[in-house]
Amino acid sequence: MNATTHRHRVVIVGAGFGGLEAARRLGGEEVDVTIIDRSNHHVFQPLLYQVAGAALDISQIAWPIRHVLHRFKNVTTLMAEVNGVDVAARTVLLTDDSRIPYDTLVLATGSTHAYFGHDEWAQYAPGLKTLGDALSIRQHLLTIFEQAEREPDPDKRQTLQTIVVIGAGATGVELACTIAELAHEEMPGEFRHIDTRTARVIVVEAAPRVLSGFPETLADYALRTMERLGVTVLLNHPVTECRADGVVCKDQYIGAGAIFWAAGVRASPAAQWLNVPADKAGRVKVERDLSVPAHTEIFVVGDAALLEQENGKPVPGLAPAAKQEGRYVAEVIKTRLRNRAPPRPFRYRNYGNLSTIGKHTAVVDFGKVTLRGRIAWGIWAVAHIYFLIGVRNRLLVALNWFWLYIKGERAARIIISRKT
Repeated sequence: MNATTHRHRVVIVGAGFGGLEAARRLGGEEVDVTIIDRSNHHVFQPLLYQVAGAALDISQIAWPIRHVLHRFKNVTTLMAEVNGVDVAARTVLLTDDSRIPYDTLVLATGSTHAYFGHDEWAQYAPGLKTLGDALSIRQHLLTIFEQAEREPDPDKRQTLQTIVVIGAGATGVELACTIAELAHEEMPGEFRHIDTRTARVIVVEAAPRVLSGFPETLADYALRTMERLGVTVLLNHPVTECRADGVVCKDQYIGAGAIFWAAGVRASPAAQWLNVPADKAGRVKVERDLSVPAHTEIFVVGDAALLEQENGKPVPGLAPAAKQEGRYVAEVIKTRLRNRAPPRPFRYRNYGNLSTIGKHTAVVDFGKVTLRGRIAWGIWAVAHIYFLIGVRNRLLVALNWFWLYIKGERAARIIISRKT
């Protein structure tokens, strides 16, 4: 019998920030690790909006999982889709009816879009969570301007050039601002029958302000900056209907050529797989060591986990939080394998909340210290480049941002048809 048969088996489901960090931290250890993801790549989600807005190419924010983990001989990467967990048999169930056995399971399955009971809206208002989402949004965004160029009716032409973004959190703000800059600053002069500067970018938000996770002073600054960029912001406007030709919000109909969703998320079905209670967002309430109650061999990290901090607020669904949780779970597993005392309960370290408002400015919340403007944008850029994987990718993104900052030219404005 192969000696590795008796080694402890760790299965990690999901190669996002939390899952990938756990796998890397367990790389080279005396344990067999299998990481499963339905995609073959890890994507840097905080920059997806720049792919959607044609500022970056996909190769600059995504990397093959196998390449990232190739130097760890004890780590196996599988491209497959999970549809359940047999807790009693300690196996992960795949959609092809195969099973992957585990001794320890880490669920880092992330989240998806939440349409608040109106899943039928998804076909009209796609969200932004994956590379496929970003490419689809970019394709649709560029196509509506091509359609407007050929549209003889001026009213229909203006409707085509109306883009609605639903939700004014960080994703909605960043996406709306990059679209406004693309239309108002970078494409004028390229078309002969339309003036892209007349394009309307409208953000619809049910809450009374934008960026609700930031201090009010930064939110007010963000709102003013968005308006200077040509973004119309409708606050206290809950959406009541999405359809192919527009949206209805607060009894107001807005005809649009494109609608994008950034209003909410819900956790993956991890709680259903484990048959454990979940909160209204579908997150699994975990113990202080991120394990599932009554199942110490199962951990949940990232957007799929609910863990309250000392201040009573849940750990936020941010990339740094997921990375910290993945790193912590790897340490817990290693101490168990070595029969050592476990680490102290997990504690999230908040290194700041950041959001861009266009290509020149940002807001940064460090708690006691807040920053805005170009200095904040510089901090945002350095932080994001630092978190990118690989020197080559950091250099490419830095050069792209520099070129965009100086020249205002986006190289990723390619429409790929099915016949191309």
